[in-house]
Amino acid sequence: MCAARNKTKAPVPDDHPARPLSAEKPGGSNPSGRNTPLTELLGAVSEKCIDCKLCKKECRFLENYGSPKFIAMNYDPHGADQSNPFECSLCGLCTAVCPVDIDPARMFLEMRREAVRSGGGEYPEHAVILGYEKRGTSRRYTWYALPRGCDTVFFPGCALPGTRPERVKVLYGHLRKSIPNLGIVLDCCTKPSHDLGRNDFFLAAFGEVKAYLLENGIQNVLVACPNCHKVFRDGAKELSTRTVYECLANNGLPDMPNLSGTITIHDPCAVRFETSVHGAVRQLVEKTGLAVEEMAHHGKKTLCCGEGGSVGFVAPELAKNWCSFHKDQARGRKIITYCAGCSDLLGQATPTAHLLDLLFEPEATMSGAVKVSRTPVTYWNRLRLKNWFRKKVDAPVTRERMLTGMR
Repeated sequence: MCAARNKTKAPVPDDHPARPLSAEKPGGSNPSGRNTPLTELLGAVSEKCIDCKLCKKECRFLENYGSPKFIAMNYDPHGADQSNPFECSLCGLCTAVCPVDIDPARMFLEMRREAVRSGGGEYPEHAVILGYEKRGTSRRYTWYALPRGCDTVFFPGCALPGTRPERVKVLYGHLRKSIPNLGIVLDCCTKPSHDLGRNDFFLAAFGEVKAYLLENGIQNVLVACPNCHKVFRDGAKELSTRTVYECLANNGLPDMPNLSGTITIHDPCAVRFETSVHGAVRQLVEKTGLAVEEMAHHGKKTLCCGEGGSVGFVAPELAKNWCSFHKDQARGRKIITYCAGCSDLLGQATPTAHLLDLLFEPEATMSGAVKVSRTPVTYWNRLRLKNWFRKKVDAPVTRERMLTGMR
């Protein structure tokens, strides 16, 4: 059982003194005396954070544990309990609202990495998400098909092929109208490992994907998943990464009826700073005839759906808290989002649909009749989709990925 779930937590009062664990060196103890990425971040946040409490007002995690300054000055990277950072959603809202441009989310991620490096950070609750990732990177589920002259691939991610395989097929066909030699990559970007601090594995596993694409002349990656977008944009700068939503906004939509009504949009936190993506999504929705009314939190100040950082496995009450916020802010309007994970989680609290549902099954989406698969059917869908692409895409370069010696 994760240590974080065995605690009784109460909000840290605003007047709680922010005191260093070591009077000589703020930012936690560092017995080795050497600088590490974590000690540098702890020192920077300790020094620069003005304790304005703006981020604390937005986040239940910070309400429980204190301001970034308080946490940075009191965190011991070598202490017995390193579980608290695994309750942070890593959503970046604290970074977005910070008036002095510090990045607490980066500090919390580095805390997770340090916990893993020091032999901690292994919690049985994470077995489900890591098992999901392991299947997604396995030979059974992966498929790469690169047609002749291919320099662009479609990377739909893990959740969309499982929950909406027919949308993936239709979207691929639509994209090929403007990119005839479009390739397909069914694989996992390994963001779960990235967020859980398993950095060595993430760098090896995602690095292998990047190397294979570059070696085979791929220059552009089109992603449907905001999490995949973040991984490719941050970890594969040699490749040009765009969302399929930007591509659709530029190249046109399939024929569809003109809709009427009002919806609101949830921007996934993985792309909170990607204004071009926000704009493309709203352009697509408005082309359907629907009116968009924004929630109080949107764009760069969007709220996490609750799935971020795999928090739901160790602190489910924090994850559910985000869903409650969305329900309140949606005020009965249907939410349109462009992340399959967000759609699934928010849909448990308030009517929510994926943007691709709206674009390719508009009337069923607005009436709430769209069929979305759930586990374990999602795994069967992914296998069937792989077989469909094997038959559909004529490609001289193909492979199933086999990760060996990386776990």
